[in-house]
Amino acid sequence: MYGSVLGWLIDTVLGLYWWLLIIYAVMSWLNAFGVINNSNRFVYTVGDFLSRLIEPALRPIRRIVPAFNGVDLSFLVLIIGIQFLRMVLARYVYPFLP
Repeated sequence: MYGSVLGWLIDTVLGLYWWLLIIYAVMSWLNAFGVINNSNRFVYTVGDFLSRLIEPALRPIRRIVPAFNGVDLSFLVLIIGIQFLRMVLARYVYPFLP
């Protein structure tokens, strides 16, 4: 019983983090193209919150994976990594839980 709840919790947290990463990437693109304005207090607060959650995970990836023609590929690497972890959980952890 507790193992399946723990597996569900881990999968849910990874799924939520995946969505936060997508939102952070879209916000950074919108900010770069001048669509949204960081001087707006709400936009700044949301961006700062997401930055504090996402940047610690992206920092080590950026040290290993360089930018390709100015395009930051660390987002893509982290998204693929999260999806890989979720697939490993589904394949190798969930079938053996009671």
